[in-house]
Amino acid sequence: MTSRTLVWFKRDLREHDHAPLVAASQAAQALGLCLIEPQWVASEAFDPRHRSWLLGAIGPLAQALSRRGLPVMVWEAEAIEALGRIHAWWPFDTLVSHEETGPGWSWTRDKAVAAWCAARGVRWLEYPQTGVIRRLKDRRGWAARWETRMREPLQAVPERYRGPSVGLPGLWLDCHVEQQPEPPAGESVALQRLEQFVREDALGYRSKLSSPLSAAQHCSRLSTHLAFGTVSMRRVYQTTRAALGSTQDLSLRRDLSGFASRLRWHCHFMQKLEDEPAIEYRNFMRACDGLRDGDESGPGRALDAPARLRLEAWQAGMTGFPMVDACMRSLNATGWLNFRMRAMLVSFAAYHLWLHWRAPGLHLARQFLDFEPGIHWSQMQMQSGTTGINTLRIYSPAKQAADQDPAGEFIRQWVPEWGTPSYPAPIVNEREALAHAKSVMYGLRQQQQTRFEADQIQQRHGSRRSGLPPSQTRSRAPRRPRAAENPRQGELF
Repeated sequence: MTSRTLVWFKRDLREHDHAPLVAASQAAQALGLCLIEPQWVASEAFDPRHRSWLLGAIGPLAQALSRRGLPVMVWEAEAIEALGRIHAWWPFDTLVSHEETGPGWSWTRDKAVAAWCAARGVRWLEYPQTGVIRRLKDRRGWAARWETRMREPLQAVPERYRGPSVGLPGLWLDCHVEQQPEPPAGESVALQRLEQFVREDALGYRSKLSSPLSAAQHCSRLSTHLAFGTVSMRRVYQTTRAALGSTQDLSLRRDLSGFASRLRWHCHFMQKLEDEPAIEYRNFMRACDGLRDGDESGPGRALDAPARLRLEAWQAGMTGFPMVDACMRSLNATGWLNFRMRAMLVSFAAYHLWLHWRAPGLHLARQFLDFEPGIHWSQMQMQSGTTGINTLRIYSPAKQAADQDPAGEFIRQWVPEWGTPSYPAPIVNEREALAHAKSVMYGLRQQQQTRFEADQIQQRHGSRRSGLPPSQTRSRAPRRPRAAENPRQGELF
């Protein structure tokens, strides 16, 4: 039994299936800490709605843990500062937390925390909480290892903790939320939504997840809960498998099976960032460096005034392409959008507007309440064609509108001025823009050096060797998609 254990809550704001909390229950004394880190607040991907949602989740959790004897301090401080203050007052010998596959600032922070712990003789125990495998040497058999981890028993909720025997330091943040964020935060909300989804709302999942009219109800809407850790991936997986085994409804079984398969894709994309953190900033395929406006890895590709105007019109939902604008305005207002429409927004920025993925990706990261760095940056690159191992997916906004909003209901809701003189003309000539994009991208992929680099990326990151269904790899001369449309193989949630 350790003498003093500090639980550091990162993106794991729950009681159930929480290995660090189980470890803390075995300690002679234990204390919890959740931080609002200034580095996070100052990061380019942060939005105040993220902070509000975190506080909405940590408040009820801190109250529940306090009733079991574990005080949880919520501070606005950098990690090293907070750890130093606590250690000076209450010299803990063990720090426990979950592993985190996060953005660049969090990697740097974790290295500093590891050095701080080593210098003071503090053990830092990190526990996995997703299917991401740290220090993975080879992708072979990855899916089988993911399955094994997901089938492990859920961690039991400890009954009691032993808090510090001395008074706690002050300067805590007030976690009282006058009004719950929308959608509501917290573990109880996550568990209720999970049960509602597997029992009822999953029916129709496969056929309704692509349309913004139906996806809000028939998608799981668990992505924000997974991003903040108010429910564990293992619990979602096991609850889904249990529902599959108990229902006799063949349609519901097919929909739940489709959802279960996408849980693997969630961790598959996170694994890419874990293995190669640089993909947050630079292209997977370095042959793509400098191709687009805003790609600072290439000479002379910074955003000039026309490119900046295209970016700003896209961000505001004022491109003159109704389906694009409706999706962006909906996202900006609600913090959520279904995957197919997210992919269309990125494709439009990459091919129609010829923008590098970094600046559009930061805007989307701020808008997505469920921002998950590993999935986000992998998808930004995949939908922009810079991975080198996926078929180019160039979405036609007109076709998406016809397929997913045939009566124009969604467009009219978010673009009420559509069809009036106040609605802007298209910001680009679609035919000319796509002709240029295809000429450059397909020409690049024909080059021998590019195909060689794509093979190297496939060896490191591709799904084929992982045990997942193969990605649509094109290391040889690529085949053009028909009618500027290529549907996504595995849409997420």
